[in-house]
Amino acid sequence: MPPSPEPFADTSVDPQVRGFLHQPATPSGDALVLTHGAGSNCRGPLLVALAEAFAGAGVTVLRCDLPFRQSRTYGPPRPGDAARDREGLKNAVAAVRKLVSGRIFLGGHSYGGRQCTMVCADQPGLVDGLLLLSYPLHPPRKPDQLRVQHLPKLQTPALFVQGTRDPFGLPEEMESAVSLIPAKTRLLWIDGAGHDLGFKGTARGEDLPAAVLAGFQRFFG
Repeated sequence: MPPSPEPFADTSVDPQVRGFLHQPATPSGDALVLTHGAGSNCRGPLLVALAEAFAGAGVTVLRCDLPFRQSRTYGPPRPGDAARDREGLKNAVAAVRKLVSGRIFLGGHSYGGRQCTMVCADQPGLVDGLLLLSYPLHPPRKPDQLRVQHLPKLQTPALFVQGTRDPFGLPEEMESAVSLIPAKTRLLWIDGAGHDLGFKGTARGEDLPAAVLAGFQRFFG
């Protein structure tokens, strides 16, 4: 059992980095920065469960709040927040890079994951790989409003974890979008899951963390 997570902050940068650090009992040298979606924060049960699973496998994990969430406890990001949120992700990666000697991975749920892909499309080599949970391909019931413009520039290997009933991106839509990415990719389907991947309210997808960890290890080695 890895140690309990500890509050983490780097206030020397702007945007600041704030969240919780999971340090494994037997570190592998690799690290994962993990962030949340538009309606959540880094304390969300999905992120906590995944961080615990990865830390149990030796990965140092930083669950971090995006700058928009640091500024406002509730509510979605505003139209002008995204660029600053991406700068916050860069700062989080830099903070974690000081803690480990191995590979660095960046990941997030929904909006957070999309910002991760945009950061890496603009800055190839920032991290060694992406873990994208419920990528928000389009708003629900608006399949013509695709968020794919940056994907042909993405040179970072990416593992997508997607529910087969996610209204933000159905299987055939996701397959088409992911095919635009020149880097190595894989889609890990969670059968019957929606955008929350089984973590809604008090519900917990008990098998999800182990499935994601196994898929991650197969993909990234």
